[in-house]
Amino acid sequence: MKKVIYILAGLFLTITMQAQDRQMPKPGPAPTVNVGKPETFTLKNGLKVLVVENHKLPRVSYTLTMDNAPYAEGSKKGVADMVSALMGSGTTTMSKDAFNEEVDFLGANINFWAEGASANGLSKYSKRIMELMADGALNPKFTQEEFDKQKAQIIEALKSDEKSVPAVASRVTDVLVYGKSHPKGEYLSEETLNNVTLADVKANYNTYFVPEKAYLVIVGDVKVKDVKKQVKKLFEDWTPNTAPNISYSDPKDVQYTQINFVDMPNAVQSEISVVNVVNLKMTDKEYFAALLANQILGGGGEGRLFLNLREAHAWTYGAYSSIGSGKYVTSFSASTSVRNAVTDSAITEILNEVKKMRNDLVSAEDLKNAKAKYIGNFVMQMEKPSTVANYALRTQTQNLPEDFYENYIKNINAVTPEDVRNAAKKFFLADKARIVVVGKAADVLAGLESTKLPIFYFDKWGQKTDKPVVNKPVPAGVTSKTVMADYIKAIGGEKAVSAVKSLSLSASGSVQGMRLEVSKKVSIDNKLVESMSVMGQGGKRVFNGTTGYQTGQGQKMDLEADEIAELKKYAYPIPELKLKDDANLKISGIETINGSEAYAITDGERTMYYDVKTSLKVAKSESVEGPNGQMVLVTPYSDYRDVKGIKIPFKTALNIGIEVELTVNEAKINEGVTDADFQ
Repeated sequence: MKKVIYILAGLFLTITMQAQDRQMPKPGPAPTVNVGKPETFTLKNGLKVLVVENHKLPRVSYTLTMDNAPYAEGSKKGVADMVSALMGSGTTTMSKDAFNEEVDFLGANINFWAEGASANGLSKYSKRIMELMADGALNPKFTQEEFDKQKAQIIEALKSDEKSVPAVASRVTDVLVYGKSHPKGEYLSEETLNNVTLADVKANYNTYFVPEKAYLVIVGDVKVKDVKKQVKKLFEDWTPNTAPNISYSDPKDVQYTQINFVDMPNAVQSEISVVNVVNLKMTDKEYFAALLANQILGGGGEGRLFLNLREAHAWTYGAYSSIGSGKYVTSFSASTSVRNAVTDSAITEILNEVKKMRNDLVSAEDLKNAKAKYIGNFVMQMEKPSTVANYALRTQTQNLPEDFYENYIKNINAVTPEDVRNAAKKFFLADKARIVVVGKAADVLAGLESTKLPIFYFDKWGQKTDKPVVNKPVPAGVTSKTVMADYIKAIGGEKAVSAVKSLSLSASGSVQGMRLEVSKKVSIDNKLVESMSVMGQGGKRVFNGTTGYQTGQGQKMDLEADEIAELKKYAYPIPELKLKDDANLKISGIETINGSEAYAITDGERTMYYDVKTSLKVAKSESVEGPNGQMVLVTPYSDYRDVKGIKIPFKTALNIGIEVELTVNEAKINEGVTDADFQ
């Protein structure tokens, strides 16, 4: 097992989460919270305005919210996304650049989206800030040019999510829990977005961006009488209208606990969510007990899920739970990402912790600590104007008692262990849990079957599918030697491949908006250098055929013995030319890679995959030692192009839990490589 992850992945795996002994401070007397009471007035068009004066700081914030019922978009899912993307791109009275320049000059922050707008800044500029927000909200400029630009950006983001295991897990979970026709279950795709037109965007805005159920919350260093006058001036001409109120059947839980599995062969770890439907109102008697039950189970680093799966077993970076509440149906979820090898064990432990919450009384100490954490967060959040605005809005839109937040701490403190258990029994459904698992079937399916839970199979869009075939038997006569010989033939033939003395590649990609530059040079005498840079920072790994080192983050480390042994084996322009005669390589079976069958050739820690039909190498996976134990890095290969008679893959990726796509910009054979490169 390699002790150090390759430099290409190492720069992104430096986050080491260290567990620390934590002692909760002894709680003092419950603090008194003074929630500012808003003064309210309503315009003739239906817009309700809530103003909370707070003169502690010379700042003001505005939040405009449409309290419309959720709606599904069907085959045109993406209309609201496009409305959000286009709003703020100038108004009918100001260009986009002029608008943004003035906002910057004022030191303000103004945002728009399909269901509202927000703004904040210094109170001395409050009048102009509200004018700008109102102009952007009520007079948006929707142009075809901006539509095409924003649509292209969204499609690009969707493409980057196609191989993202967390993105697929989130989408499939929503589809299975709520149903594809439900507003919370439908998903955006390139296909549905391509159905959206600029006319659809304008129609959506005119239909749903309306004042009848709109709320404008103003918090900060302002006077009600001044605000009232300005609001009337800016918003009284907003055309009265009411958004459609479409009702949907509430989703139902499964009849019995089951695993819903999605096979993603590129998964380096499994995404697990144990989910059930919840319909919890803030006015329900179990509301506060449910909050504390969730806090104890998985509300943070002190939660039982975290202490079990991370601290006790070191299977994951973190494990958490969440429970939704509000006017509309939502869900409870206990989720984590774990190493493939322990997927089944993690599911067992999550279910055990959920059952303990349902069956056993929590200790007085656990409950006291949960209350202290919740109350502490509540008090801290009260310092933020946005919190005051949200509380004022919720009081109105969810029919809360006027003193709901004044009594918040008292109600938290009144919760008993029995209340927590009762809430867990009602909202954590261990006997009707949908366990969504997205991972690599070849690695995890046998373990999942050992749980004896029913397993149903779905594709990455939430559609039912057949059980994936893993480790399909290899036809007679097919060996690692024949597979690699076929690969050499497919990329140019043994004569042409044998003539390759050196290979130089440069590639680039994007990670979190930053440009990533990668280069690699390798020679026939087992010399290799590979480097990476992001935002001017980076590192490299160098091997001169005998010894080597790697650098990164200001450090230099010599390569260890196992890395040197591996490089002596694989550091070669076309490694298969040497590997085809390696008796240690075995063909382990046929696996599905990106929808196609591929032969899997392995030496125990590294597996290479060769397409059954084309014979081209489509991926490799490597076992490495990460900060949290063993993990697998997967590198895909595609888009083979001819370079001096040799087919070279021009599309690859860096997989470190997220997949960073790389495109080869330049490939050179027998040029651009000298001995000086390996010093």
